Amino acid sequence: MATHELAYTRGVSLVDYGREVEEEIARLQEAIEKVPALTARYPSRWLALKLLEEDSEIVSQLETSVTGGGTVLAQARRSVDHLRGVYGDDAETIIADRRYGFISGLVRKVVRRPAEERLTTSDKIDKIVTNRVLGIPIFLVAMWLVFQFVACSAPYSDWLDGVLGGPICRWGTAILDFIGLGGTWVESLWTDGIIAGLGGVMVFIPLLFFLYFCLAILEDSGYMARIAFVMDRLMKALGLHGKSFLPMIIGFGCTVPAIYATRTMREWKDRIVTAQVASLMSCGARLPVYTLFAAAFFPQNPGIFILALYLFGIFWAIVLAKLFRSTVFAGGEKAPFVMELPPYRMPTLKGILIHMWERGAYFFRKAFFIILTVSIVLWFLLNIPWGVENMRDSLFGKASAAIAPILAPMGSGNWEAAGSLVTGFVAKEVVVGTMGQIYATGGEEEEAEEPTTFFQDLGEIVLGFWDATVDTVKSIISIVPGVNLMGEEEEEEDTGLIAAVRGRFTPLQAVAFNVFVLLYIPCMVAVAAFRSEYGTKWALFNAGYLTALGWIVSTLIYQVGRLLGF
Repeated sequence: MATHELAYTRGVSLVDYGREVEEEIARLQEAIEKVPALTARYPSRWLALKLLEEDSEIVSQLETSVTGGGTVLAQARRSVDHLRGVYGDDAETIIADRRYGFISGLVRKVVRRPAEERLTTSDKIDKIVTNRVLGIPIFLVAMWLVFQFVACSAPYSDWLDGVLGGPICRWGTAILDFIGLGGTWVESLWTDGIIAGLGGVMVFIPLLFFLYFCLAILEDSGYMARIAFVMDRLMKALGLHGKSFLPMIIGFGCTVPAIYATRTMREWKDRIVTAQVASLMSCGARLPVYTLFAAAFFPQNPGIFILALYLFGIFWAIVLAKLFRSTVFAGGEKAPFVMELPPYRMPTLKGILIHMWERGAYFFRKAFFIILTVSIVLWFLLNIPWGVENMRDSLFGKASAAIAPILAPMGSGNWEAAGSLVTGFVAKEVVVGTMGQIYATGGEEEEAEEPTTFFQDLGEIVLGFWDATVDTVKSIISIVPGVNLMGEEEEEEDTGLIAAVRGRFTPLQAVAFNVFVLLYIPCMVAVAAFRSEYGTKWALFNAGYLTALGWIVSTLIYQVGRLLGF
């Protein structure tokens, strides 16, 4: 019997082929399961693996004797080409690597070898990286370096903010003037609605690309699998399966795939507990909120503030997982955990950029359409009744003010903060977009700018990008202790949104607000994913306990902080 047949039992695969390969397997399975003639003859996962391995006999059968086989083969070719582009190697080699890694991990668990066994380079590195004492500190240092690197994207964010608020805004206004809509409500919708709302979030796109760049390096090098191995001991102490850590890691990117990733666990209680705490991993959509407040209140150490929030989420995930496993979801069969450790690889720049682009582009597409829609709707709500002068008296302002007293104990008792948190249910990044729209609309009149030509704007964009690139490279090199290429720079003027946030929050309120954003109900897409996997009852339980936890913890932080004089 083939290796992968042995490693596939009770409907659950024991071999994890890595995120990229597993995604292509899932796509192929979906195509295979639409052809009844195939599912009647072959297990869909087995057939998907055979097609990725380009098994000539199977391919020949699908080409000649199965109706609908052409569609499956077309998807298989796309999947094979994608994996070859990412890894620079054929899928069969990648799959074999993972199988041998699985076998190696299994052998380590059950076979004792003589002490004089020759160690490979990977083994020597693992003696340090997966060490019982050093493993977690090394992981924390790696995360600190990641966030220091992510913070280096600030020049690109400043450049993008200038482009959106400058040339793009001016070009749109000029077009409206040309067609006779200048000075009308349409221009206000463009500047105070779309640019303020959508632009407020788009400026954080560089941060997410930098984050995904780092995660791609950790995955492609093989270190991400080591993190799961190191955390297995902690997972067992919490009563969770070792595989629980993988969905939680995925949750740093997005909660939705993290929920679906729990399918890899055999026991239902392991799956649902992992899904219940996956939302506490700070997804990429929360990063714009953290970054905004870090820039406003902790400009000297923004990376430390953001890392503290990520670790705070992990802390609560650990506490609640232990609580759930000993109460609501106690008992259940203890499934064994075998973790295959793939050999260390030198990540290819092409593979890293493909990973970064796929994840960043997905966020951009999702954020663009959701935030554009919310920005337009929110602009109308802020202007109804039509012509209202004080936004507090608008439909959105009155609704937000009605909710504000509930949030007052945690320091967010103003209608602007309450309204931002409500729209955050649509998508967490919308919190920033809502604030940008409210504060941009409600701010003082800006001084009239001197008119510029199209080519002047173009030059501003190109030169600004070059300056941002130079500053980013200097920032990255300056991460090295004792190296500072940035010099004594003049303080840059804060953006309007940062200045507005600093004027309406105290540092203590800012911390409590961000903790609530970290802990409260996940976005509506994540809630829908939870419902599809575990049912309405557990989806409502997830949304309810997270919101209650967020309110309680944020209130404690704010009230205790006030008592201590912060």
